[in-house]
Amino acid sequence: MTRPWFALALYAVYMALAFGWRSLRQRRATGSTGFRGISGPPGSLPWVGGVLFVLAILLGVAAPLVELAGWIGPLVEPGALVVGLGAAMTIAGTLGTLWSQGAMGESWRIGVSEAERTSLVTRGPFAVVRNPIFSFMMLAALGMALIVPNAAALASFGALVFAIELQVRWVEEPYLLGAHGEAYAAYCAKVGRFVPGLGVGVRSPLQ
Repeated sequence: MTRPWFALALYAVYMALAFGWRSLRQRRATGSTGFRGISGPPGSLPWVGGVLFVLAILLGVAAPLVELAGWIGPLVEPGALVVGLGAAMTIAGTLGTLWSQGAMGESWRIGVSEAERTSLVTRGPFAVVRNPIFSFMMLAALGMALIVPNAAALASFGALVFAIELQVRWVEEPYLLGAHGEAYAAYCAKVGRFVPGLGVGVRSPLQ
């Protein structure tokens, strides 16, 4: 299997498990797929974050396809060790995403509904970082960029990181603080945002 085909297969498995399988499981348990859509009015920062998230997914699919089509090539030809490291990161990111989604139980969703009140999850990977799903998604995306280090893959990773930052700071954290108050503030004071020990505490979106 060539490198782009390998990357495409890994990406397909990731999307099928993290979004398809997880949504089906959520629907069976709660009657809802967990999708809440893009937050905010068009042009707002939350809306931009949602659009960038969709763009990141599309670019992730495109990255191996454009190499297979011969439209673009890798910026640097990766060696076997780099490809192996990328594969390990992608697989670890996939497994970590599924683990984190499972830890959320019926509280799992994609997006936020202001009228909805879910439980504050602090167990499992959430005891180490506040947003482990996003942390593992970024790990998987970085792994993909190592396997197919072309402009599309790098753009996908950049768009994903930016989208996650906007989603967490402008949507998730304000919503959770409003929903759970002091309990969430106390949780934030002890647990990092994406990496253990980093981004501790509730700050304004620009911090």
